[in-house]
Amino acid sequence: MSHLLKKRKLDKNVQENLYFDSYSDVTIHEEMIADHVRTNTYRTAILRNSDSIRGRVVLDVGAGTGVLSVFCVQAGATKVYAVEACSIAEQAAKIVTQNEMDDRISVIRGTVETIELPERVDVIVSEWMGYALLHESMLNSVLFARDKWLKPGGLILPCKAELYISPINDLVVEDRLNFWCTVKDQYGVDMSPMAEFAKKCIVNNDIVINLVTVEDVLSHPSKLAELDLRTVTPEQLRSVRGTFACECFGSAAVNALCVWFTVSFPCDDKPLVLSTSPFKPETHWKQAVLYLDSPRDVVQDTKVAGEVHMYPSEESARHICIHVECTIGEHKKQCKTFSIPDGYSEAPQ
Repeated sequence: MSHLLKKRKLDKNVQENLYFDSYSDVTIHEEMIADHVRTNTYRTAILRNSDSIRGRVVLDVGAGTGVLSVFCVQAGATKVYAVEACSIAEQAAKIVTQNEMDDRISVIRGTVETIELPERVDVIVSEWMGYALLHESMLNSVLFARDKWLKPGGLILPCKAELYISPINDLVVEDRLNFWCTVKDQYGVDMSPMAEFAKKCIVNNDIVINLVTVEDVLSHPSKLAELDLRTVTPEQLRSVRGTFACECFGSAAVNALCVWFTVSFPCDDKPLVLSTSPFKPETHWKQAVLYLDSPRDVVQDTKVAGEVHMYPSEESARHICIHVECTIGEHKKQCKTFSIPDGYSEAPQ
C-alpha cells in the first residue's frame, strides 16, 4: 500500500512528466493488453462500427502501443492518426511497420493539445478511463480532440460512461483489524494496543484499488453519474456529483463503499458495454474501495444513501478526490474525503 509522507503541490510540468513517464515502461502496457475484457471489447466495438469507420479518418487519442489504431485499420479506416505523448510511441511505430500499416497509420509523438493534424477526423477512439473512471483526467484530452478535430456528427468510441456505487462488507479488512486482539491467545503477548494503530493505517483516506468479490457486495448498484462524451464539457468534469440510495440484501456490517464504472459503445442493435463491476469478469481497473471510519450493522432492506462529489486534487490535477456523505439506516451521517496519492493504493493480496 502506497502512502505519501507529506503532500505537496507539484509544478504542472512536473505532474505531466511524471504522468507520461509512467506509461514509458512495458509493465503497464502488458497489463492493459493482457486485460482481455478491455482489449477484446474495444476490438469488438471497433469492428462492429466498421460501417462508420470504413473509408474514413480516425484519431486515436493516447494511442499507447497502437493496438486500437490497428483495429481501426482492420475495420477499414483509410487513415489513422495515432497520437501518443510518451516514448512508447517509438514502439507503436514499430508495431505499425510490423503489421504493414505504415500507409494507413501515422504515429505522432506529442499531446493532442499541442500537435497539429492536416485534416479533421470522422472518428475518435480512445481508452482514456482511469481508476474510479476519472483518475488521471485523460478524458479532458478526448474532449479537446472532440472540440478541435472531430467533424460535426462524428463518432466517439466509447460514447458514454456511467459511475456506480454499492455498500460492501470487506471481510479481509475486518480480519486484519481483529488480528491484533488474537495474538495473546497464540503467543501470550497482549498486542491489542496495535488495533487502533492498524485502523489508522488501513481505514484511512486512500482510495484503495482492489478486487471486490460478489459475496462482499451488500446491495444492487446505484448509478451515481452519467457522462455523454458527445456533450460533456471540461468544466463539468471538474465537479462530478451524484446521489445514491441502496437497500441491503441481508445482515452484515457495512465497512466500505465500492465504486466502479462502465463505458458504452454504439452498435446497431444495442450498445456494447465494457463493465468494471464486481458482478462481471475481472479487469485491470478492479474497483475503487472507500473505507468508512465507522462500520454499521445492517439487516435486510436497511437503506444506505448519500451524496458523492468527484473533483481533481489540489496536489495534482490528474489525481481524483472523492467526497462522500453517507447515511446508513438511522445512524448519524458520515462524511469523508478520499484521494489516490502518488501511484495508487492497492490492497495487499
